[in-house]
Amino acid sequence: MTDKEQLDLLTDRYRTLKQEIAKVIVGQHEAVDSLLLSVFSGGHCLLLGVPGLAKTLMVNTLAQTLGLSFSRIQFTPDLMPSDITGSEILDRERNFKFIQGPVFAGIVLADEINRTPPKTQAALLEAMQERRVTVGGTSYPLPSPFFVLATQNPIEQEGTYPLPEAQLDRFMFNVRLDYPSFEEEVAIVKQTTVAPASQVQRILSADDILAFQEAICRMPVADNVVEYAVRLVTSTRQQNKYISWGAGPRASQYLIVGARTYAALHGKYSPDAEDVRAVAHNVLRHRIVRNYFAEAEGISTDQIVNELLMS
Repeated sequence: MTDKEQLDLLTDRYRTLKQEIAKVIVGQHEAVDSLLLSVFSGGHCLLLGVPGLAKTLMVNTLAQTLGLSFSRIQFTPDLMPSDITGSEILDRERNFKFIQGPVFAGIVLADEINRTPPKTQAALLEAMQERRVTVGGTSYPLPSPFFVLATQNPIEQEGTYPLPEAQLDRFMFNVRLDYPSFEEEVAIVKQTTVAPASQVQRILSADDILAFQEAICRMPVADNVVEYAVRLVTSTRQQNKYISWGAGPRASQYLIVGARTYAALHGKYSPDAEDVRAVAHNVLRHRIVRNYFAEAEGISTDQIVNELLMS
């Protein structure tokens, strides 16, 4: 199958995936789009939203439609690194045997990731970057494809441990979930209070996802599009009234990877500047550090990104 045929098939499967997920998830179209974008881009995603917005259900439904194994880790203050990666035990023959932890899954949901101390948060760093874990001096490869989808409550800060910038940078996207509209909430109540939720069908397999990712990686990108993405990122490092620290080179990389995927999902064979702008907020939102003036005046990172996109 040629790359063009592969991309055409991806566009068709993308529409089918959205229809299948919509059987269970009412609304949240932008969040679902962003999750699918991160999956086909091969990146991890941080979901920011108050409790009750179906974040866990959304990720579980996504795993079912993609045909990937799913593991949910509830992050708590007493969670240990070995509770995530796994540990070695002594068997009856007095030999050490490695027992895999819940991180060994195609999609790992790190629920309320900021509720566990930094030492445990760091257990995910190697897994997210290298797609492996090291226990007792031995490295164990993780399944392929492998995605970490983490959730975080933006309101409740008591008893939480903010993610360090190095770990935030490992997430390709930072996606914010909003409250549903009145009509959507009515539909949610009707759907969830009278009968069990609809069952979704598997649309893709792990091999399909890897094939689509490879086709997306081979998409040509014009030099002016790459330069536009880099200029956008470097503008966050220049003198700005509201920015303390700007985004690093990984943001430029993710802008191009995300633009490629966004273009592919919408029937294009090469991304343009519009595709870069379409993913800019999700890529830059958690990579810009606001200063005192921004916090004092109530200027959000989204407003800063809007200003940079218009300049």
